[in-house]
Amino acid sequence: MRIHVTFIDRVGITQEVLALLGARNLNLDAVEMIPPNVYIDAPTLSQAVLDELHDALLSVDGVQAVELVDILPGQRRRLQLDALLAAMSDPVLAVDPAGRVLLANPTLVELCGREPAGKPLSKLFDDPALAQTLIDKGFRLPMCEVSFKGQAFLLDVTPISGGADSGYLAGGLLTLYPPSRIGEHLASLHHDHAEGLEALLGRSTVLKQLKTRLRKVASLDAPLLIQGETGTGKELVARACHALSARRDSPFLALNCAALPESLAESELFGYAAGAFTGAQRGGKPGLLELADRGTVFLDEVGEMSPYLQAKLLRFLSDGCFRRVGGDREVRVDVRVLCATHRDLERMVGEGSFREDLYYRLNVLNLVVPPLRERGQDIILLAEHFLRQACAQIQRRPCRLAPATHPLLLGNRWAGNVRQLQNVIFRAAAICEGELIDCDGLELAGTALGDPQVDPLEVTSLEEAVQGFEKSLLERLYAAYPSTRQLAARLRTSHTAIGQRLRKYGISSRTE
Repeated sequence: MRIHVTFIDRVGITQEVLALLGARNLNLDAVEMIPPNVYIDAPTLSQAVLDELHDALLSVDGVQAVELVDILPGQRRRLQLDALLAAMSDPVLAVDPAGRVLLANPTLVELCGREPAGKPLSKLFDDPALAQTLIDKGFRLPMCEVSFKGQAFLLDVTPISGGADSGYLAGGLLTLYPPSRIGEHLASLHHDHAEGLEALLGRSTVLKQLKTRLRKVASLDAPLLIQGETGTGKELVARACHALSARRDSPFLALNCAALPESLAESELFGYAAGAFTGAQRGGKPGLLELADRGTVFLDEVGEMSPYLQAKLLRFLSDGCFRRVGGDREVRVDVRVLCATHRDLERMVGEGSFREDLYYRLNVLNLVVPPLRERGQDIILLAEHFLRQACAQIQRRPCRLAPATHPLLLGNRWAGNVRQLQNVIFRAAAICEGELIDCDGLELAGTALGDPQVDPLEVTSLEEAVQGFEKSLLERLYAAYPSTRQLAARLRTSHTAIGQRLRKYGISSRTE
């Protein structure tokens, strides 16, 4: 039975309570003193003795209550601690100031093959000097790579102090993370926007075709090459592919091959071994391929990759293995590689600037992201979305685009595609003070919108110039108003007249 005694705290009351227990020669498994409470675990206590003890305890001056409880507080805390440790999927162990293991969670015990409590750290880690380093540093050490039972982990150490003011070091808490777990954290930190097909805004025919093809290739666990002009949203397509795949719950990590020199890009992608170069992190550093194990790596602007890195990437795609910079150990990971480029890789292969064998390895599956100028009605939809986004970002009152700006937005060729449109709208929202952004507002934002300039010397007649303008206007507006009735309402004329002019200039819905 377990008894909870509540009393008014006074000098000597604890001794009196314990004296009553001792006089009855009770077999006690545990006694917990948490004034003004005493908790007693007496498994052999009979009901008759309990009744007599109950009256004796209440007769002690200051004792307020005696009641039965299911479990002692210390036992409850131990169960909660065991449950907490068991719930942690990563190996965790606590050590004393001398580096001796006090407790470990089930994941760590399974990794060791036996209960490690009581053993020194030097007997657990493959590097015996690591334990002494942790002790000397007071268990304050930056996250580093370690080898534990022949496996590579990232070690995170937290010192355990005796209290905020005591300055006493009670030991340390060590957590071992597989590289892919850190990759999951990095992926979540670097990504704060929508994923999947909902991130690809638009209703145009070409975008619907892209989404249909994307659904098909996402489920196929093979390399994917994404092609398209700069600013079309190739990384969004790659993220959507990852989100739709069976790897969606694993890391998605990206590397821009054009943003880094060859040596840095190599260490970022493949990692480096201990002592690979001056200033290298202790124990080495895993690269994106290891951090994204069982997930996806996205290589942006793969056409800018050096010939050396092309060869190393080809080897990885062939057998899933690679070596870190300065390392001699083969590392095998399960990673799907998605690549993107705005360059013509097939032409580069012909010129000898891109490996032909790598091109065919990357181009198992492919997607072509359409430029913004081919997406017709999506331009206005995206512009309004970016405007709402910009107003929220700069914390200004919501505003909207004047209808007169639509032909200008539709008429621009958007060399920078979606990224350029987003920048144009953001500048307009930041500069214009009214609730309505008109054409002047877009011009004030530094845009290059407007009708294409016509050289007067090239015009042979007024009729030709009028027809050229009419055809250009209809082509632009028909993308946003893809029916004769919608376009007629926009231009305030009959749908019959619009239909005749569309047939005259050979304009059809293919311009969407």
